[in-house]
Amino acid sequence: MPSPNDSTDESESPDHSYVTTFDPADGRPSEAVVTAVAAVLEADPAELSPLYDVMDPGALNDLVEHAQRGATDGTHLVWFTYEGLDVGVRSDGEIRIRNVTAAS
Repeated sequence: MPSPNDSTDESESPDHSYVTTFDPADGRPSEAVVTAVAAVLEADPAELSPLYDVMDPGALNDLVEHAQRGATDGTHLVWFTYEGLDVGVRSDGEIRIRNVTAAS
């Protein structure tokens, strides 16, 4: 379930995280996630397992689109694990990626 008004986790180590953005008004968050994870893993996006194995891409896209229409509701954030990485997608267009094993 998305969390309103997510705050930045100050304890998050910058050595084990990656932050990128996409245009929530024009882009598809599901595609941005695959591209970002591929960049972190230094892999071709086609080599990754399908996103739908862990997250419904359509639901993710709909969540961000819905949050954009109701922009007064604050920023929403959804986290999931994909390709061994924690992936957080914010409704304002920010994607945070953390290495699960390195953060432990």
